Amino acid sequence: MRRALQLAVIAALLSSAIAQNQASKTPTGQDGTAENKIGTSAVWQLPSTFLSNAHKACDNAAQPPSFAECFIAQMAKAGAPAAAVAFTKMLYQKSEGDVGILSGFHPVGPVDVAWIVYPLRANTNNGLLLVNGSPRIVNAEDLKLLDQKGMEQSFQFQDLQNQFPKVGVWPGDRDGTTWPNTQTGPNNGLQFILGYPLINGCHACAHAGTALFTWNFDAQGKFLGTTFMGLTPAPLPGANTPPASSGPSQP
Repeated sequence: MRRALQLAVIAALLSSAIAQNQASKTPTGQDGTAENKIGTSAVWQLPSTFLSNAHKACDNAAQPPSFAECFIAQMAKAGAPAAAVAFTKMLYQKSEGDVGILSGFHPVGPVDVAWIVYPLRANTNNGLLLVNGSPRIVNAEDLKLLDQKGMEQSFQFQDLQNQFPKVGVWPGDRDGTTWPNTQTGPNNGLQFILGYPLINGCHACAHAGTALFTWNFDAQGKFLGTTFMGLTPAPLPGANTPPASSGPSQP
């Protein structure tokens, strides 16, 4: 009887130790969610005085990388929640030095959409990330991930090159007010439809339309790559036509 009781106590202790060990390996985010998922708790809207105050505090800091780190430190002083600061730090590390602030979040599942403001950029201050899948962050403005080979082999693009010899894909015109369209992909996967401006050689050169691509994920949220869909022509001068990449308005 005593031996049976001792074995039961040992089994209970082992079970408790295993449970504690597993719990210690389960990552949690600033908002306490499992797997440290990015969510609305990390959204922060920049106060109108933030940029000027941050520059006053950081302009004399040695760079790189002290200026960016100083800039991020100013977020908490300006009232940003801990989750927002943690997200910016994480993005800074994963993007090799890009300072981005989460300004909007749209849950879709298993992959979600995040609007980003990049306050230190000279151009293209708005961007879009596809988050919480695998990998955790997919930058929708990373042009190297686009199926440009499929685009360049299309008759549409080859015809366009006859008119615009230097035409190429540029980062999207993200205004942070419309979410990308989504649709079901093969095997219950998920696809995001995004448009990218076609510009004839330089940032201020002629716009030649929009290239549409799908960003493809499987049912578990694993990124599978992109697929070229087609081109849409540039709007006529003076036409009030919404961009082809527009989705439902931000709630």
